[in-house]
Amino acid sequence: MQPPPYPQKILIVEDESSMLTALKDNLFAAGFEHLSFAQNGEEGLAAAARENPDLILLDIVMPKMDGMTMLDKLCDSGTCPNTKIILLTNLQAGDSIMKGVIKHEPSYYLVKTDYSIADIIQKIKITLGIESLPSL
Repeated sequence: MQPPPYPQKILIVEDESSMLTALKDNLFAAGFEHLSFAQNGEEGLAAAARENPDLILLDIVMPKMDGMTMLDKLCDSGTCPNTKIILLTNLQAGDSIMKGVIKHEPSYYLVKTDYSIADIIQKIKITLGIESLPSL
């Protein structure tokens, strides 16, 4: 049975092609039809302005402009209060990243090796209010 289509728009900013493909394919399969993509922070800023996404899945380490710089620019432009952000990275949070995380308060900071694609999709659904947090 196909899941119902979700109306929310998601922007995936990810330079790793295998991760981008996995996220795209799995999000489509989960019912997310309104997806846009960027491979670096510069493309991501342009796509965010053009698409006005409900959620941005943002990698941190990327060419041209990293995810933390993009996050700073998004928040400086006033986008952050209206758009949910999930940081997705291979990095454990160091001091400079933690300062940005504390300053901008993204919905989640996920280390790729600690989460499956299914886990990431669940976090997206929780962040968008499609699912509630699991009970403990």
